[in-house]
Amino acid sequence: MELLSGADMITRFLADEGVEYIYGYPGGAALHIYDAIHRQDKVQHILVRHEQAATHMADGYARATGKPGVVLVTSGPGATNAVTGIATAYMDSIPMVVLCGQVMSHLIGEDAFQETDIIGVTRPIVKHSFSIKHPAEIPMVLKKAFHIASTGRPGPVVVDIPKDMTAPTEKYEYVYPKKVKLRSYTPVGRGHSGQIRKAVELMLKAKRPVLYGGGGLILGGATELFTQLAKKLNLPVTTSLMGIGAYPQTDAQSLGWLGMHGSYEANQAMHHSDLVVCIGARFDDRATNNTAKFCPTAKIVHVDVDPSSIGKTVRIDVPIVGTASSVLEEMLSMLGEQKQINNDLSDWWKQIQDWRASRQGRLYEPAAPGEAMKPQQVVEAVWKITQGQAYVVTDVGQHQMFAAQYYKFDRPNRWITSGGLGTMGFGFPAAMGIKLHKPQEEVVLFTGEGSFQMMMQELSTCSQFGIPVKIINLNNQSLGMVRQWQDLNYSARHAQSYMQSLPDFQKLVESYGHVAFKVERAEDLEAALEKAFAIKDQLVFMDIYVDPREHVYPMQVPQGSMKDMLLSKTERT
Repeated sequence: MELLSGADMITRFLADEGVEYIYGYPGGAALHIYDAIHRQDKVQHILVRHEQAATHMADGYARATGKPGVVLVTSGPGATNAVTGIATAYMDSIPMVVLCGQVMSHLIGEDAFQETDIIGVTRPIVKHSFSIKHPAEIPMVLKKAFHIASTGRPGPVVVDIPKDMTAPTEKYEYVYPKKVKLRSYTPVGRGHSGQIRKAVELMLKAKRPVLYGGGGLILGGATELFTQLAKKLNLPVTTSLMGIGAYPQTDAQSLGWLGMHGSYEANQAMHHSDLVVCIGARFDDRATNNTAKFCPTAKIVHVDVDPSSIGKTVRIDVPIVGTASSVLEEMLSMLGEQKQINNDLSDWWKQIQDWRASRQGRLYEPAAPGEAMKPQQVVEAVWKITQGQAYVVTDVGQHQMFAAQYYKFDRPNRWITSGGLGTMGFGFPAAMGIKLHKPQEEVVLFTGEGSFQMMMQELSTCSQFGIPVKIINLNNQSLGMVRQWQDLNYSARHAQSYMQSLPDFQKLVESYGHVAFKVERAEDLEAALEKAFAIKDQLVFMDIYVDPREHVYPMQVPQGSMKDMLLSKTERT
């Protein structure tokens, strides 16, 4: 029988669970745990410079690997600094376990120093939460936390740990719980076979079908099955922003992603379809535009592991609650029973090709020598030099949309972005979390000067732990997406969208011991990228000045249908 303190149980459990890294920042209520981490060598702690960065690092790791990221923060301000990252993970269904130090149990409720009811604060933005009542329950509570975070519809789980639960003087028996059973928690498995057969029958009869995939495909490891279904029936494929990479974007059947800034052909196809088969997406407002005008002639099949997502925003004709992989397996099995498949989609594909052809060569005008660079051509140049194989992380804004539009993803888990919450500052620490676990892979961050300044203190963390990410700063000297909306809706009154005191990013980055380049001319871009990507063992920051007047198009007209889009500053559908 092995006796351990609560703090030692935590570190031993993390090691037994296979956790390599934990991201955090110390403070009084968590110091027993930090001392336990210091006395072992299996789990490495990464000291961030702000607790929000710890959550985004764990989040980035989880998105790239599918495994829960782990965070450790102290009570009060340490825990509340983590709230934005918890909400980011919650909105995008990312598995995460957040360990929060808390004041001693007898002080809870007395407004003690650095006390915050973090269970109450985070209740709307977690999948579940626990508060440790006795040290002996720590192993089982942590096992439950990891199980809940990573099964069903994934999400963040908070574990509140009063300081006296981790006291080194109190020791209890430690046994790693290999199994966990929660009577009140039974994640959905297979979908209803009758409903799946209805969906298959609709797919075989449809004349204008669209196969629509979301982030749930990637989270559920179902992208290969999704591709098989598309190929089996020759279906046009679109994805949500979070579903990018679920289907190869360079494939002829890919329409790109849909929604607010989605592709022209994807939005047109959705609007004119007679059947939408949605797997693992939740029909959020940035994907549907006005739900009253959404896909007016289409029947809708919706497959989701979360029953509360089905019918939440749009009318569903065939609801299927189940994991994406099990439902797709059954769909393919039923199609395999067909002696002959006669779904002639030639007229539909001709219409789609016409939409596609009408936009070829009209997406943007590359800069001529001496002109300000276009952000789109920077993204395309990065796609070319990385051969489309990088892990691409973004912050939030115009650069995010340009990266999504012009970097083509043929594999899942390579597009890492904050979709639901739209968190500026997410990108840099998320990229760090990925690079730390995948040191041989190229990890590229697309950011803007607004987003980068929210987490730029993590340059220090990269110096301490040797995390050599590539940072592409599309510098337009403004909050670009805010400015675009002001151009379009507020007669170009740029209220607080220009920052008047930007730092010299090159000097700033170099002061932390990293490499930085400034690129101001289009003719210098290719050589600068080659130089930057030849450096493998240092963080490289590229401050690339782009045309501050450029807008992201297409852009859906607010409160319109899927097909209602602005195509340029002077053209609309």
